[in-house]
Amino acid sequence: MNMSKQIKSKISKEGLLTISIDEVEVPDPKDGEVLIKVQATPINPSDLGLLVGPADVSSMRVIEKGKKVEMQVPEALVRSVTARFDENLPVGNEGSGIVELAGKGAEHLIGKTVGVAGGAMYSEYRCLPAMSCLEMNEGTTPEQAASCFVNPLTALGMVETMRMEGHTGLVHTAAASNLGQMLIKICSAENVPLVNIVRKNEHVDLLKSLGAENVCNSSEDSFVDDLVNALVETGSTLGFDATGGGKLASQILTAMEIAANKTATEYSRYGSDKFKQVYIYGGLDRSPTTLTRSFGFSWGLGGWLLTPFIGKIGQEKFAELRKKVADEIDTTFKSGYSNIISLEEALDEKNILSYTKQATGEKYLIKPDA
Repeated sequence: MNMSKQIKSKISKEGLLTISIDEVEVPDPKDGEVLIKVQATPINPSDLGLLVGPADVSSMRVIEKGKKVEMQVPEALVRSVTARFDENLPVGNEGSGIVELAGKGAEHLIGKTVGVAGGAMYSEYRCLPAMSCLEMNEGTTPEQAASCFVNPLTALGMVETMRMEGHTGLVHTAAASNLGQMLIKICSAENVPLVNIVRKNEHVDLLKSLGAENVCNSSEDSFVDDLVNALVETGSTLGFDATGGGKLASQILTAMEIAANKTATEYSRYGSDKFKQVYIYGGLDRSPTTLTRSFGFSWGLGGWLLTPFIGKIGQEKFAELRKKVADEIDTTFKSGYSNIISLEEALDEKNILSYTKQATGEKYLIKPDA
C-alpha cells in the first residue's frame, strides 16, 4: 500500500486549531481518473482561510517540528467555524505535477504536466478526474503551471464580468499582487481601461514599469483626488476589492460618484444615475467593511468568487479561458515566488508567521518532494 504525506487542518469545538502532516493512502485511479505526483503548489490567500482560518497565529505552539503545530481561535470567532469542528481537512486549492498513472480513457495524460484546482493539493500525490486537469503545453514545467487556475482565471473572470454586466472599465485593489500584474497585462492587450490601487510607492513604480497607466497610492494624502481623476479619465464603474475590510470599497464608490457627477449634464438630489459596483473577492483586511453613504442610490456592493462565475459562463467559454492560460502561462500569467519550501517547512513557525501576513511580493510555493 503506497502512502502520501498531506497537510491537514482541524479545529476542535474548544477552538484549538491543529495543522499537521498526515499519511494517507494513495488510491489507484479509476476510469477517467489520473494519479498526479504533485510537484508544485502555491500558498494563496484563499488557502489560508482553511489552513489557519481565524486562529491567532501569535498563539502558535510547535508540537512536533515539521509535523504538527497548534494555535488558538479567539473565543469570539469560534462560532464562525462550527461547521468544521473536528473535521481533519486537507488543504491546498491548486497545484501541478506529472501524471504517473491513469484509468481507462485518461491514458493520454500519462507523463504530461497538468495543472489542477482539485483541493487537497498540499500532498505528495493527488488522484483526480482527468476532466478537471489542465494539460499544459509541451515544455511547461510544474513550477510554471503551479498557479494556473486561481489567479489567471480570476483575472480573466474580472474582465469577463465587466463585459457581462455592461461596464467599460475596472478598478482593482492590492494591484501589485501576482493577480494584479496579470490583470494589467490582460487589460493592456484588450484595451480595457484599468485603475490600479496600491499602498506603497515602490508598487507604483513596479506597475508603471509593466505599462499600467493609472496607479493610485492609497497611503498618499492625495489618494481620493488621484482616484477621482483616474476614474474621470477611464470611466471605470466596476471595482474588485481584495482587501474586503475597512473603508476602501466605500472610497471607491464615492470616487466613482464624484467622477460621474463631474461629467453629468444635470443635477439630481438622488445622485448620479450611473450604476457603480464593487465586488469584494478577498479578505486581506479582516476589520469590518465600513460604508459612508456618499455615493447616491445607484450602486451595489457584493461578493465575487471564481467557482460561481465559472458556472455562469458555461463549459465552452471556460474551455476557451483555460486554453488561453495554458498558451500564456509564462507570459501574461507568469507567477513569481519569493520562497520555495517543502511540506515540512510549510509547518515551520517562521514560515507560518511570514506567509500569513499575505504581504505583496511574498508568495510561497510548496514543492512536496523538496
